[in-house]
Amino acid sequence: MSTKQTNALTRWLSQNEVLLAVFGGFVAFLTYSCMYAFRKPFTAASFEGMPEMLGLSFKSALVISQVFGYTLSKFAGIKVVSEMGKAKRALAILVLIGIAEIALLGFAVVPPGLKLLFMFINGIPLGMIWGLVFSYLEGRKSTEVMGVVLCASFIFASGFVKTVGGTLMESYGVAEVWMPFVTGMIFFVPLAIFVWLLNQMPEPSAEDERLRTKREPMTGAQRSAFFKEFALGLVALIAAYVLLTAFRDFRDNFMKEITGALGFTDPKIFTETEVPVTLGVLGTLALLMFIKNNRFALLVNHIIIFLGIALAGISTYLFQAGMIGPKEWIMATGFATYAAYIPFNCLLFERLIATYKYVSTAAFLIYLADSFGYLGSVTVLLYKNYGQKDISWLDFFVAGNYALSIVGGIFMLVALGYFLNKKVKGTGNEAIAKG
Repeated sequence: MSTKQTNALTRWLSQNEVLLAVFGGFVAFLTYSCMYAFRKPFTAASFEGMPEMLGLSFKSALVISQVFGYTLSKFAGIKVVSEMGKAKRALAILVLIGIAEIALLGFAVVPPGLKLLFMFINGIPLGMIWGLVFSYLEGRKSTEVMGVVLCASFIFASGFVKTVGGTLMESYGVAEVWMPFVTGMIFFVPLAIFVWLLNQMPEPSAEDERLRTKREPMTGAQRSAFFKEFALGLVALIAAYVLLTAFRDFRDNFMKEITGALGFTDPKIFTETEVPVTLGVLGTLALLMFIKNNRFALLVNHIIIFLGIALAGISTYLFQAGMIGPKEWIMATGFATYAAYIPFNCLLFERLIATYKYVSTAAFLIYLADSFGYLGSVTVLLYKNYGQKDISWLDFFVAGNYALSIVGGIFMLVALGYFLNKKVKGTGNEAIAKG
């Protein structure tokens, strides 16, 4: 497509708000779904027969290696993503994905002892993709609906790429070590197309900036000032998010082991359980776009997160009491987890910025939370594999549901109380700068 045609597409999108919301959400969803093909397929394999590494099963060692790289990427993203303008985003996404795929090739060909290194390298670039994709969507009247559609990729894509990976091994004879690379190759060209389309998104309009506050890259001093202004509330939110991320990541990485312990062996179970969860969460959170008052929407986000966290424990109790079956329990924990997790990744911080009118970027807050969230995920994995090695994946998952509900619920109540009492001292950066 020529530059003239490209500009025409951008102008067309800028003139139709409904079309922009549908286009932005759908293309962002497809872009990030493709990213999962470079991150999650290896979890569909069991790697039985591979040697233990550092006292861990081979798969556990792989998961920890990748998550550790992903965690470092999140910390780097606090600066890199929050400072990056639109002109460099598309190329950055493609380069980062390319590095991740090369790492998967290395994973396939090197000896077992070096495979951990290449899985670690694979995780490093992938941690920045979310912020780069969401940066195209934030600061708009339709950010909620686009963001929720994008976040649905967390649930749908993870199950879908595991199904693709499992099918490649079972139906086409692809070896476990080659399956992640082959899966990535299948999705690379579609990813490039979707990134190009995403880059045609117009900048937020003047009305978007009036209603949701202008979004601009942030310097280190601006990031520090923002955090200090909302320190107590952000600490409580991030603490809850650490638990959510660790729990959600554990469920995602070891779904094969959890569902296997429940008697499910067909790889289709990943898609069968996650698609209904995707639709349920998508429909529930999309309703937030109809709340025009930013402060009220911010508080509703807190309540939804609290209820989601509570549902994780309630559904687990119902399962253990025999009141719901294993498949329904897996879906309930998925809905609970993602109904609480997704607002942190697009809705909650979007409304926080709009409420207090601070010219900034939601990507900064998302990456601030994500960096500590994935650090928590690594910690939980190490604790399970070293401190609770004899506990089954299923039993550990059950205990995690209860821990998330109790401790995470307390942190969310603290955050809710903080923002209920936090007043806007003026209008925007000037007011916060005055302290």
